[in-house]
Amino acid sequence: MHPEIPYLREAIIFLLAAGLIIPLLRKAGISPVLGFLFVGLIIGPFGAGRLVEDFPALSHVVFDDLEGVRRFAELGVIFLLFTIGLELSVAQLWAMRRLVFGLGSLQVTVTALAIGAIAYLFGNSLVAATIFGLGLALSSTALVMQLLTESRRLNSPTGRPSFAILLFQDLAVVPILFFVGFVGANQEGSLFSAASLAVLEAGLVIAVIFAFGRLIVGPLLQFAGGTGSREIFMATILLLVLATAALTAQAGLSMALGAFLAGLLFAGTEYRHQIASDIQPFKGLLLGLFFISVGMSLDLLAVWQVIGWIVLSVAGLLCLKAAIIFVLARLFRLPLPVAAETSILMSQGGEFAFVIISAALSYALLDVEAAQFMLLVVIVTMFLTPFLAVLARRVGQKLQASDVGAASDGPAVQDQNTVIIGGFGRVGKMLARLLEKQRVPFIAIDSDAALVARERAAGTPIYYGDASQKDVLTHVGIDKAAAFATTMDAPEIAEHVVRSIHDSWPHVKIIARARDVEHALVLQKSGAQSAIPETMEASLELCERLLAGIGFPEDVARNVTGDLREWVFASMTEKDLEEKKPD
Repeated sequence: MHPEIPYLREAIIFLLAAGLIIPLLRKAGISPVLGFLFVGLIIGPFGAGRLVEDFPALSHVVFDDLEGVRRFAELGVIFLLFTIGLELSVAQLWAMRRLVFGLGSLQVTVTALAIGAIAYLFGNSLVAATIFGLGLALSSTALVMQLLTESRRLNSPTGRPSFAILLFQDLAVVPILFFVGFVGANQEGSLFSAASLAVLEAGLVIAVIFAFGRLIVGPLLQFAGGTGSREIFMATILLLVLATAALTAQAGLSMALGAFLAGLLFAGTEYRHQIASDIQPFKGLLLGLFFISVGMSLDLLAVWQVIGWIVLSVAGLLCLKAAIIFVLARLFRLPLPVAAETSILMSQGGEFAFVIISAALSYALLDVEAAQFMLLVVIVTMFLTPFLAVLARRVGQKLQASDVGAASDGPAVQDQNTVIIGGFGRVGKMLARLLEKQRVPFIAIDSDAALVARERAAGTPIYYGDASQKDVLTHVGIDKAAAFATTMDAPEIAEHVVRSIHDSWPHVKIIARARDVEHALVLQKSGAQSAIPETMEASLELCERLLAGIGFPEDVARNVTGDLREWVFASMTEKDLEEKKPD
């Protein structure tokens, strides 16, 4: 440590890893998360740190203050939860309540009971077994969310239930810590009364923080944004995030949960996109430091001394959690590939196990040796998470085709006039209703498992699947379809789907929804016979209503906008539209 600047050497080592080593590993196709874990393993006190006595020069590249690094690395998890909250809203959270409070609560409860029962059978007290069960029931929010973000699958069929479970787990940390504190302070009380009081106190504290935050966040952001200074705006954001996290910590809650609440508060403001952009570098760097701290925590020598029990315990924890999550996911009607992938991806232990077990140790509720063994098991499972993510993805891909086949009982297209709708959001639903009224047969494909389940229950001919995968399209019989309509709002995915269908089935007419005229040009160039810019149609409708509103006859207003529409479609080439603007 530098005598004048604390942690200067450690900061230089970390920035060297983040700026040089990790980019090289990324180019080699290695996940940055895995890279940070291995860097931490090598430069930590249990890696190169063991060789410092024999090779003193290594002291310049070794992290020796593991606890200090861990405390600083917690900021990475705080900013991760903040950005998660920022991308949501209270309305979206409520819309996800079935998965968050249904699937998530059952996962934590059933897993904690199963692990706790096993721990009790191995001679732990009822309190200790309960704490172990609750701690190991939680998965790693930081690792899973980062891996999903890297692969751009956070909003995928697997990403949504994974996020829902993780979100409930983060919420559950609050009553769990209250429970540990209550039992530690009142060791004669019953577990049920402790748990009930913990949940009640946690709910009260969260409600107070959220209600008070809604009153001050808007005015503060308006004041900071009104200064015109980006530095003042950024400082205000950091102050609010860290202050909320500190307040929740003082109340005995998780700092990460406080950051999540702050993100939810900011999500309802007009500043959310600027905040997300400004906070991204802080989150990325601090998360990297968190992953390094996890790697530094893995003592391979300690693992080797009990390697047999470690292997059995790690395998047992992974298999047990995966099996429970898989069964629950199927009970919630998630498709087989999604249930399998989610269960494998979420089977590790998580960072909050350190917090819960450490809190229990401070109250002398756990045997020190048993607690250290459990933490070793958690660290090993976290270290294996990148490999589990690869395995989960491969299992999901192998099961996807067979699951689609089982759902449809043969090719879905039985009529040469059938239209296939790719994506069943608001535009897809509107198109389906129109086709129904005109008695045109159609089938829809969507990757939102919950939406597919609801629509199928209502009698809609919809199938779960990824419309960008040729195997799925082949099975639903696209070669016999009259047309394919893509209604997806993600431009890159829409372009990929259009290009894939045009290359494989050039005879199928493709009608595409486009963001704007430029996007429509790209889709037409990719193979769409027609691409409709949604912004153009909204603008034309507005123009027609405006003309009628200021006194133009309705037929005149309709003809004017119709002429403009024809001009736009006629001029949709790569030339500048302004050069061809009509008089």
